[in-house]
Amino acid sequence: MANYRRLRAKGGTYFFTVNLADRSSRALVTHVDDLRAAFAIVGQRRPFLIDAVVVLPEHLHTVWTLPEGDCDFSTRWREIKTIFTKRCALHPARSPSKERKGERGLWQRRFWEHLIRDEEDYRAHILYCWGNPVRHGHVARAVDWPWSSIHRDIRLGRVPTELGAPVDGQFGEEV
Repeated sequence: MANYRRLRAKGGTYFFTVNLADRSSRALVTHVDDLRAAFAIVGQRRPFLIDAVVVLPEHLHTVWTLPEGDCDFSTRWREIKTIFTKRCALHPARSPSKERKGERGLWQRRFWEHLIRDEEDYRAHILYCWGNPVRHGHVARAVDWPWSSIHRDIRLGRVPTELGAPVDGQFGEEV
């Protein structure tokens, strides 16, 4: 079994990229209410702060801050994936390997994470989340994508409504 090296910082802030196995799927936006419910259920069991999130059809990006003394993001992701998969009741084709391991086959097995280093890194990853729908050609401006925390942050006065988040840098995905 592979031993993946993950930098674990108790109370750390992390950027994540999580993908569906089928990169042509639209399941995340089609079943976004199930995804929201999965985040809420896990957040009640194992609290964490969602600093930013953007949900695209087949992948999502998010920035989380974990509670002081806690660095267990892997369990949270496992639970979110499991709850979402059960709630949306999708049954994609599975590889023999996923069948042997009892996996439903909806998600890629792993996720990409990055420990945020400083305020500049934090801001860059928040902007990356917001700008990702623009980068993928889904919308012309970040505020036009409905499944983004940019709307929450506009309501809270953290960002101007006319923001069209810049799209630069590569954080965890190939295009």
